[in-house]
Amino acid sequence: MTLDRAPAPEVLLTPKEVALRFHVNPKTVTRWAKAGKLTPIRTLGGHRRYRESEVLERLREYKESSN
Repeated sequence: MTLDRAPAPEVLLTPKEVALRFHVNPKTVTRWAKAGKLTPIRTLGGHRRYRESEVLERLREYKESSN
């Protein structure tokens, strides 16, 4: 007998948490979202959150392009 498990919920990051990972200002993260470089998710209160998986992928790309 196998149990079907729901996938783990996606970890969401605040603009400040994203900014800390990229070493930029949180306003830069907002500009990236407006430019389509990151996909924001809106909370019920209207705040932006970002999928950790997408942020990690962008960070990987950023580091590769910096070398």
